[in-house]
Amino acid sequence: MCGYWKGRQAMVKKLFSKINEWLEDALRGLIGRMTPGRRVILILTMLVVFGGLSIYMTVSSIYNFGRDRGERMQIERIEALKLQIEQSQRDSINNLNRYEYERTGK
Repeated sequence: MCGYWKGRQAMVKKLFSKINEWLEDALRGLIGRMTPGRRVILILTMLVVFGGLSIYMTVSSIYNFGRDRGERMQIERIEALKLQIEQSQRDSINNLNRYEYERTGK
């Protein structure tokens, strides 16, 4: 069984490496045709766009974190468990402790 998974893992690694090489070749081919000035402009544009999206997602998630839940979230008081009350009434030791001792008149 262990050999099966090692073989499977090797196949998956080969598949990912082929996909990685294909993407790398495709991007190098597209960017290789551009002039160095256009490459810089493309890289800076991508940096601004992806950076802006990252900041937007972070700020919007922080802003919406507790929004619309404030009305639904209400703190309730903690109540004693009914099980504890019933248990104390049935407890035999509790009944012994309530026994009233009387003095005999000697």
